[in-house]
Amino acid sequence: MKPTLQLRLGTSLTMTPQLQQAIQLLQLSTLDLRQEIQQALESNPMLELDEDYESLDVIETQDTSEISTADSSSEIPEEYPLDSDWSDLYQDHAGSLTSSGSGSGSEEGPDFDRNTSVESLQDHLRWQLAMTDLDSRERQMAESLIDAVDGAGYLSLSLDELVDGLRGQGLPGLKASELEQVLLRLQQFDPTGVFARDLRECLLLQLALLPDDLPLLAQARRLVRQFLEALGNDDRKLLKRRLSLDDDELDHVIRLVRALDPRPASAWGEPASDYVIPDLLVRHTRHGWQVELNPEALPRLRIQPEYAALIKRADKSADNTFLKDNLQEARWLMKSLSSRNDTLLKVGREIMARQVDFLEQGEEGMKPLILANIAEVVEMHESTISRVTTQKYIHTPRGVFELKFFFSSQVGGSGSGDAHSSTAIRARIRKLIAEEPARKPLSDSRLVDLLASDGIEVARRTVAKYREAMGIPSSSERKRLA
Repeated sequence: MKPTLQLRLGTSLTMTPQLQQAIQLLQLSTLDLRQEIQQALESNPMLELDEDYESLDVIETQDTSEISTADSSSEIPEEYPLDSDWSDLYQDHAGSLTSSGSGSGSEEGPDFDRNTSVESLQDHLRWQLAMTDLDSRERQMAESLIDAVDGAGYLSLSLDELVDGLRGQGLPGLKASELEQVLLRLQQFDPTGVFARDLRECLLLQLALLPDDLPLLAQARRLVRQFLEALGNDDRKLLKRRLSLDDDELDHVIRLVRALDPRPASAWGEPASDYVIPDLLVRHTRHGWQVELNPEALPRLRIQPEYAALIKRADKSADNTFLKDNLQEARWLMKSLSSRNDTLLKVGREIMARQVDFLEQGEEGMKPLILANIAEVVEMHESTISRVTTQKYIHTPRGVFELKFFFSSQVGGSGSGDAHSSTAIRARIRKLIAEEPARKPLSDSRLVDLLASDGIEVARRTVAKYREAMGIPSSSERKRLA
């Protein structure tokens, strides 16, 4: 066959350094991001603080009844598509290749106080579980799987061991295939790669969520699936032959694989800070409720004009190259920070637009809200919403809350119009008990009746569960203590 030269036009998503950086910054808490910025200021002469910058632009709303959900004036650049399930692709793990949801929710969801407390990995996984539509049998299996996750994010028990345990806990006829189906569902949770049974599966889970048009993605998946040991041995000759790649292509594939995180949950084991800085502010104005970025959260950066003026386009000297490289990195960082802020503001505005009753009435006004509700409107993946709302805080007239606090499973209600959030029900129970006669406290059954009179239909065991989660004694105990 006679060789020919063909020109083909097309677009594809590449794993650029700036995209990796944008994804990284999106995940960081404000305190961690401040440290990243400080390191950049110390290492990059092209960056400096913008001392003349007074405050971030306020994104005002014009609707007096609800918060506007329109996009901010600064659009996220197309080269920074933050809706990618690439939880930790920015980390370089070269030479470290050894292992050590959507739906309506459920009344059986976890009862975490997600104000300014810091979650454990298991808390984070159970919160996502509460946002799924798994039935009670599947939830029991999911709880067992969550309990079996170790500090790195891997399953510490085999499925056979878990099946044996569950059979003795009320699921006598359980089949391994049933547990496997629930496991596959949980493997879509954040952090990406969690619930893997070994290193190979962990990396494949991360690769599975990358865009299909990413160059050489198929070869990267095949490398992990079949030739992980060869990669660990740096057997380039074998990899080139088996994957039919040239040197440049192999380098690209190796970089992609080594950018994955072999310990996807390791960050959850880090000690948490004892204070938080709100990323967003919400306040009431003549235009209604308004959400804006906290101008005190992060320093404002700019390009150092004197150094930038020294760059000469045609100069290929080491000094000029150094300046050009640092200028490019500075621009990447500033664009990534802008993208992070736009995404955070967009998600925060949509959340608060749905929780105006909370702002005006307190927890009793909290509406049911799940990840899918926000993801659909802002056109992002649910795991991205989970990532954006983790360790991101908003200052409201009612206190400082983690954005995850505003997600609450749907409880009760026979139709779409009379469902209530678990947060609102807990608040109502707390209020009823606070107002009860001291010598005649309300039983759980009586609380069920009172809630029903308010249009809230829940089971007695749910009331008991919520009461116990809030640390409130039973009616007999309360009577004895009166």
